[in-house]
Amino acid sequence: MEKKGKLELTWVGKYEEEKLEPRILIEDKSKSYGDPNTENMLIHGDNLLVLKALERDYAGKIKCIYIDPPYNTGAAFEHYDDNIEHSIWLNAMYNRLRILKNLLSEDGFLCCQIDDSEGFYLKIMLDEIFGRDNYLTTFYIQVRYSNKTLAEDSDYQKIIEQCHVYAKRKSSAKLNRPQAEYEIDKFKWKIKELTSGDVVTLGNKRVEIFKPGQYDIEEIEPCLEGLKETWATGALSRVKASAGEFFELYLAERKEIDGLGCLYKVEGIGEDGLGYRYISGPKKATANKGKFYSGIPIKRLEELKSGTSVKYLPVSNFYDFSGAFGNCRLEGGVGFKGGKKPEALLKMILDYFTNEGDLVLDSFAGSASTAAVAHKMNRKWITIELGEHAYSLCKNRLDSVIDGDRTGITKEVDWQGGGGYKFYELAEPLLVKNKVLPVYQINPSYTWDMVCEAICKIEGFTYEPSGEFQGRSSENRFIHITEEFVNIKYVMSIMKNLGDKQSLLIYCKKNQADMILPENVEVKKIPKDLLDKCNFESEVQE
Repeated sequence: MEKKGKLELTWVGKYEEEKLEPRILIEDKSKSYGDPNTENMLIHGDNLLVLKALERDYAGKIKCIYIDPPYNTGAAFEHYDDNIEHSIWLNAMYNRLRILKNLLSEDGFLCCQIDDSEGFYLKIMLDEIFGRDNYLTTFYIQVRYSNKTLAEDSDYQKIIEQCHVYAKRKSSAKLNRPQAEYEIDKFKWKIKELTSGDVVTLGNKRVEIFKPGQYDIEEIEPCLEGLKETWATGALSRVKASAGEFFELYLAERKEIDGLGCLYKVEGIGEDGLGYRYISGPKKATANKGKFYSGIPIKRLEELKSGTSVKYLPVSNFYDFSGAFGNCRLEGGVGFKGGKKPEALLKMILDYFTNEGDLVLDSFAGSASTAAVAHKMNRKWITIELGEHAYSLCKNRLDSVIDGDRTGITKEVDWQGGGGYKFYELAEPLLVKNKVLPVYQINPSYTWDMVCEAICKIEGFTYEPSGEFQGRSSENRFIHITEEFVNIKYVMSIMKNLGDKQSLLIYCKKNQADMILPENVEVKKIPKDLLDKCNFESEVQE
């Protein structure tokens, strides 16, 4: 019998899946701040339950997720218990990361910062969840100066952290590559005027000077963007050397050409829409080494005349932010000992992976650095934090940003203030145990509107009260929730509001037994049928 398996990381409790209750979020308008029409969200609550609450409405909508989870280093932070047993930490991350992946858009990115206490385990877990093919890079970030903070009794000092970067779908994700502008005098090529139709032959190829008739100048400083640079030295092979193409097309018969150092247009090689490719020749007729260029230039004439070349650079995987980490303690007017990230680091990440108007999520807000930077960079954001510092740190910092905070990246991005956010609390469970009887009941803190919204979320309906219906899951399926006794007459009265090919789900506390229902109607009871959907005992952690 053939045995099959897969490469994965396992730990105690990995396969003990819990059906989490997708709770509702309740806006606390007394804590919301700034523009009341904002889409930004500061949410107080356990981030696993909050992520579950967001999952339906925000699935596929988040462009970039940056998280900086507790590192499980064995040290207790002021605001976090960072000494969780290894399997518990892995399970906590696994459950959160699976929802985070679902929240990402198809062209979205996940950036997860960690140190080497759990970083290697986390990398394997991310490979499993996102797929190794969607791994992009790991940024290695220097977070402190070497030796300057080294305790005398330490054998080793950690100065580097990692940030693993994954795409939801690598083929769809587009990196904003950094650009660099170069002076290009040293790449000056002569554009020699030829009469119309003048051509030369190189290696049996038809070659002409690059569009000479378009230019009223004899010299131009072309941009190299789109051209591949080749450095050739020593004897040039016709076939296998790095500059073999240049040898074949130019060097072998260079005596036929006047105007050395030109950019040549070669027929039948590559594609520019017309079947041409462009190749530079050497500066001297006797040259057997030097730089040569080939490809398809893509800059317009006005850009060529500027005398500079803008080139796209690869993204480095190492950054020295030791100074920024040392100076970020009071950014935003709040401190966060042991876990604060500098705004400069987060700006770099958002520059690479987002554009203005994109939605950014941080489910381990800390002191709200990610949200603060996203706000200043004109991105939309959602950030989640548990504990008292959601009020004392996150809210205070984001209020300051809206009021025109002058710290961090403010000067670099010319931040002037503005915008707003809505503050949300994660609701308590919809169902709670009766204090006397061994049964569940609706949480007495819930209003009926909250009950309806919660049931819609649990059943996967969008909560949109309209007439007899509290929500819809598609154009053809609706939900009706009632405290009334439901019998066949009641069902028929609600069905009058349905159109052709539409179906109905009714939730009620009591109903007539043995009803014969139409095929497009289903009746469920509160709380019995809700208990089958999820676990209502996942308490908010404090």
